[in-house]
Amino acid sequence: MKESLPDPSTLLPLPAATFHILMALAGDDRHGYAIIQDVAARTNGELKLSAGTLYRSIQRMLEQGLILETSERPDPELDDERRRYYRITPFGVAVARAETRRIAQLLKLAQQSRFAPGRA
Repeated sequence: MKESLPDPSTLLPLPAATFHILMALAGDDRHGYAIIQDVAARTNGELKLSAGTLYRSIQRMLEQGLILETSERPDPELDDERRRYYRITPFGVAVARAETRRIAQLLKLAQQSRFAPGRA
């Protein structure tokens, strides 16, 4: 019997840091510093997560089941054993997709109100 996931909408709207961390983990497992670098690069430096914000967010996301800590290492010889790696869970993917739909709907409404570029 397949276990059903909780309703992703119960966590919406996501804090910006949480959404960006999920996007950073969408393609690869990453350690904390790599997440900070990915978010900064993805936002052209407009969002720079502090270590405190990152690790408070990670702790909450672990508790919510959005991500998990993995013991797999990319290359043990090139890696620092103190690093902790994180992976997005299927529930994390579902929540990120639900947040994306929510944001797209907001953008559509903003366009209709002529607050955003696009067709109205």
